[in-house]
Amino acid sequence: MITIQNLTKRYGDVLAVDDISFTVSPGNVCGFLGPNGAGKSTTMRCLVGLAEPTGGTALVLGQRYHDLTAPAAQVGTMLDASALHPGRTGLEILTQGAIVLGLPRTRVREVLDLVGLTAKEAKRRVGKYSLGMRQRLGIAHALLGSPSVLVLDEPANGLDPAGIRWMRGLLRDFATRGGTVLLSSHLLHEVQQIADELVMIGQGRIVAHGTLAELLASGDDLEEMFITRTATTSREGALS
Repeated sequence: MITIQNLTKRYGDVLAVDDISFTVSPGNVCGFLGPNGAGKSTTMRCLVGLAEPTGGTALVLGQRYHDLTAPAAQVGTMLDASALHPGRTGLEILTQGAIVLGLPRTRVREVLDLVGLTAKEAKRRVGKYSLGMRQRLGIAHALLGSPSVLVLDEPANGLDPAGIRWMRGLLRDFATRGGTVLLSSHLLHEVQQIADELVMIGQGRIVAHGTLAELLASGDDLEEMFITRTATTSREGALS
């Protein structure tokens, strides 16, 4: 379960997130949609304890991330796949993570198989990886501790069409088994294929929120809704 309640985050004079509220229940994939700079990453950073909210709360599994008993095992995160150490191999990064979490080395092989990285690829330095391979490694790292919640920022970036289909299947299976997924993107068509619900955000404000079925039943074109509502909010924010 993810609970965002009246979340606000300021950086000096910049209002990055403006009093937003939504929840994501177990068994669901929530698509968190917005253009670059809309507030998606800031919200996720507040959720996983990398930024302190100015107001409101961001809870995961009913608690602040810092108050969880085993946060790295309970919540799998990938906020920036490019942050993985370029001088280390994928195998070294995952093995180090397994040691920190007290997991057997066999878990490393399991997640590598799960994300489709071969033993040969795992032994290459991350600096030599394509963006798609780094995304797969980042997802593997997020899954390492067998979490019940996944928080993924733009995980489809750099993936080819086959990789995007693989990711959809992986996350759909995770949710079907009772997991909670918060998945950000700036591309509606990618998220629409997998999400149970959508939260659209622009200039730090939620401009549309509902299940995919509810939003489709409204009769509005989702692409047009996404473009016009986030663009309108962005213009208002730029003028304020």
